[in-house]
Amino acid sequence: MILYTERLTRGSAAVRDATVQELRKHFSDDQIVELTLVICMANFTNRFNDGLRLEPDIG
Repeated sequence: MILYTERLTRGSAAVRDATVQELRKHFSDDQIVELTLVICMANFTNRFNDGLRLEPDIG
């Protein structure tokens, strides 16, 4: 999962079939979709905040 996260963060072209096959040993297709969404949202939030020089409100 860490390898998938790292490769997806660097760019979707970096995700290899073997990495996805390894995920399928532990997660269903629905779970992989959800995992991918969470990773992408975290990357979006980081890039958005970094681009605008915003500090997240941690509460």
